[in-house]
Amino acid sequence: MNLVTLQTNINQDFEKNLANIIKLIRTCKNSDLILTSELALTGYSYDNFEEASIFSKYAIKRLLEESLNKKIAITMIIKEKGNYFNRFFLFSNKKIIYYQDKYKLFELGNETKYFNKPTTDEKIQIYEVEGLKIATLICFELRFTKYWERLKGADIFLVPAMWGKDRKEHYETLTKALAISNQCFVVAANSAYKQYCKSSAIINPFGEVIIDDSKELLSLEFNKSDIKQMRRYINVGI
Repeated sequence: MNLVTLQTNINQDFEKNLANIIKLIRTCKNSDLILTSELALTGYSYDNFEEASIFSKYAIKRLLEESLNKKIAITMIIKEKGNYFNRFFLFSNKKIIYYQDKYKLFELGNETKYFNKPTTDEKIQIYEVEGLKIATLICFELRFTKYWERLKGADIFLVPAMWGKDRKEHYETLTKALAISNQCFVVAANSAYKQYCKSSAIINPFGEVIIDDSKELLSLEFNKSDIKQMRRYINVGI
């Protein structure tokens, strides 16, 4: 299995964004775990929330079909009972196998004005997929190290984001520190839209980083023995 991060631009045409992501997914191998950047299909779309949420329903059907032999992780704008959520999905074998709503909304980006959040942060937890322990931190949630402690023991962290250019070094430093601190793999997918910093990366338990702002897709073979080796070599109680 490869870990794959997609670093795509956001077009005003939602269908074009979906078509590009599907094109990239189809270049991946069977069993790969693929992460897109936060809200990669629509961006925030604050002026067009209703259309974005309707498009998300259509996109879910399309991406479920693409997930027959792959695992696809993506966040979308979802409307429920008149409220909008920034929802993370993990699709596999044509099923939604996990979802999680963003809890820590970024006030400087007006998220608290437009999005609702869950009543608690209990969904920020480790979940198991095919014997792998996975955890997800959505963008701003990465800054809260109390979750790093809660999620110790995860094999893979997925960090979808729309992280601003002015804080590029923060994103790179925090994702690398998360991999080193928790001795695990981190897959970071950040938007390539003009105001965001890219910096998508795949980081292994040794803190070695694959990063290239010029590419839409980065990939690394997952080797669980790397996690065991690092945790045995430097035992910090994970």
